[in-house]
Amino acid sequence: MNATTTHAPGTPRPSVIQLAIKEKSALYAAYIPLFTEGGMFIPTTRDYVLGDAVYVLISLPDEPQRYPIAGKVAWVTPAKAAYNRTQGVGVRFPKDDNAQALKLKIEEILGAQLASDRQTQTI
Repeated sequence: MNATTTHAPGTPRPSVIQLAIKEKSALYAAYIPLFTEGGMFIPTTRDYVLGDAVYVLISLPDEPQRYPIAGKVAWVTPAKAAYNRTQGVGVRFPKDDNAQALKLKIEEILGAQLASDRQTQTI
């Protein structure tokens, strides 16, 4: 899973993050089904606060399409978090048709894995 962030300092625009998920196991580890609208954990060393707007371009395993999501930071995992958790942010998807389509696509890919008790990078 690769994530890159671009942002022009001093501008109110949301930062742009490209998240390329190459394997189904990485998608499982990053997806946040506990958010009603869906969401993703994005590893990053950049400092964010709750409520920050982020624009995420998400690539899923074996899919050429990138899914644009204008989300909000819903939690932050700081550096040196307990249990060696990866530093990053949880981004909640918005309540719109694009995000709903992405959520359904992710849940279709993951299928029965969603009921697994395997550890993830999320809650």
